[in-house]
Amino acid sequence: MESENKENVIKVEPTNNDSGGDNSKSKQDNSDKPAPDKSTVLAVLQLLRKYNLKGTEEILRKEINLSDIGISEPESEVSSVLSAYKSEGDPNIYEESYSDLKKFIEGALDIYKHELGMILYPVFVHMYLELVYNSHESQAIRFMEKYGRDQEDYYQDDVKRLSQVTKKDHMKGNELTDTFKSNEFIIRMSRDTLTILKRHLQDKKQSILLNIIQEHLYFDMYEGVARNKQQIKATAGSMVGEATRQDNKAKVFYGMLKEPDIQYVPLEEDDEAGEGGGEGGDKPKKKKAKKDPMFSKKPKSDPNAPPVDRMPLPTLKDADKIEKIKAMREATKRVTLGPECLPSICCYTLLNANHTVTCAEISEDSSTLAVGFSDSIIKVWSLMPQKLRAMKSAEQLQDIDQEAEDVLARIMDDRNAETSRVLLGHSGSIFNVAFSPDRTLLISCSEDATIRLWSLLTWTCLVAYKGHMFPVWDVRFAPHGYYFASAACDRTARLWATDQHQPLRIFTGHFSDVDCVQFHPNSNYVATGSSDRCVRLWDCVTGNHVRLMTGHKGPIYSLAFSVDGRFLASAGQDCRILLWDLAHGHLVAELTAHTQTIHTMAFSRDGNILSSGSLDCSVKLWDFTKVTEEMNLEDVNVSHNPDIKKDSEYLLRSYATKNSPLLCLHFSRRNVLLAVSMYDSSL
Repeated sequence: MESENKENVIKVEPTNNDSGGDNSKSKQDNSDKPAPDKSTVLAVLQLLRKYNLKGTEEILRKEINLSDIGISEPESEVSSVLSAYKSEGDPNIYEESYSDLKKFIEGALDIYKHELGMILYPVFVHMYLELVYNSHESQAIRFMEKYGRDQEDYYQDDVKRLSQVTKKDHMKGNELTDTFKSNEFIIRMSRDTLTILKRHLQDKKQSILLNIIQEHLYFDMYEGVARNKQQIKATAGSMVGEATRQDNKAKVFYGMLKEPDIQYVPLEEDDEAGEGGGEGGDKPKKKKAKKDPMFSKKPKSDPNAPPVDRMPLPTLKDADKIEKIKAMREATKRVTLGPECLPSICCYTLLNANHTVTCAEISEDSSTLAVGFSDSIIKVWSLMPQKLRAMKSAEQLQDIDQEAEDVLARIMDDRNAETSRVLLGHSGSIFNVAFSPDRTLLISCSEDATIRLWSLLTWTCLVAYKGHMFPVWDVRFAPHGYYFASAACDRTARLWATDQHQPLRIFTGHFSDVDCVQFHPNSNYVATGSSDRCVRLWDCVTGNHVRLMTGHKGPIYSLAFSVDGRFLASAGQDCRILLWDLAHGHLVAELTAHTQTIHTMAFSRDGNILSSGSLDCSVKLWDFTKVTEEMNLEDVNVSHNPDIKKDSEYLLRSYATKNSPLLCLHFSRRNVLLAVSMYDSSL
């Protein structure tokens, strides 16, 4: 592959006390040099002579005052530099060079061996691509057959896709090859390990290997002891390596927003709704005592909460306030969960819908269920005794007093109430649906690359948002309403507002499909999970990514934020749940018990329990309180290699369904766990 010749210095991000390290020094030296390296000049002159560019050759000789130099210099010196320029060359050297690198790593001390081993995969990929690019097809295939199976298990899917690229034309527009060609592979490495690698490369003088490492690898160097195999494996697996420390430096306001206007309104309502008799006066006082602690969790002085005006959020309408009051009342009756008090679980199983149901979602107040189907239909069911009503006709609405207190009830027509309703409009499989917080709207995304906004008052489509170019995999409403986010096959996630046709933000940075998206509880951030095996956190205000988290070994299909906003859980095809501390982007725990892809997770309303549902037809409950209590967050935030919790004791209970993979999990306001599954008789 064509590439520029550089000094034999590996790119490294210096640590804070490096004061620039070797890189800054070498840059300074370059600016002071009056002439380039002699061997480089010889290589250029030889190229010019080869192509009979005599005029240019003479100008170059005069320009650098080297007219006395002949080309009859030692061939070895010239050819070693030329190898960085020419696109042909001996294709058999690649195999020999890679074999030497493997032997060097296998013979290294155990303390450094595992960190050194991280360069094997990216070097293998780029050597293969160079062979293909330079039309050495048979050597490329042989190289792939010999070393492809040696790569880590979690890279085997990419290696398989890579093996199908055997000609230069195959590389054009290929997602995987484009990613490797245009992005450096990030490797976190200790200073000692990097020194050993540099010394080996300088001793060997293997231009092919050195060139690949200089051009396509980026070493994020840190001070301290080299990481062991377990620590490396915990964060390895991403398509382009690990996150650099710089990726996770930005401050994240993970705290919860203060909502002072709701603090007092519920108390007034409770006074009015006193349940009669002499006890009426006492009950509100008891409720007040219970409610105060909820708000004391979000003090004004919380340094981690975003400023209230940081992101414009919709003002609460009267109907919203009434709903908040209702939610607060429900919260006072909530069961506090824990190891000794597990939630009751109610599972809704969809029958006779094998291979046609694609997604399911339950509204925040647990009153409504929406299900998407592969034949582009969305069906909505009421989970309450009350049926789904529609608004009255325009003629009937004219007679209603708009100033009446119960105007919202008056505009609904009881005569056309039904237990379920169908929404038609998409022209492809439905991939996800989401309710707005006030339950008046439903949003859906589809294979047809559109997002549709539906009114649950008129049961009609209000808007079709067109921006994504390929199927849209996921869509979510913000906890405060008005905004929603989408994730698609076009490798982008987008932030939208319900009243605007165009996206407000386009989040780009993933190297493959963005499979899932989730809003932070304070609505200021959006998390995305991708087939590139990375989790990213995006700032809705600036549009920048503020956290990059690597460690998954397969596509990520489910995300869930903890109730306090501090932690993020991610899960997917690798059957593992990873817990991340958003303060610094560190992986703090790994929960493994599922045997198949995890598609849904939910935190209990009190934040004590994390539930997960999988295609292995089971629901598992995890003791999240125990996980957070046992991690020392002070150590996590200063350490490069925090201890990752893996204790199986965190699993509280596993519940099996009857041949029914889980589609959705949802905790009600009183901490009842609602599950939606689909019966599959073939399992």
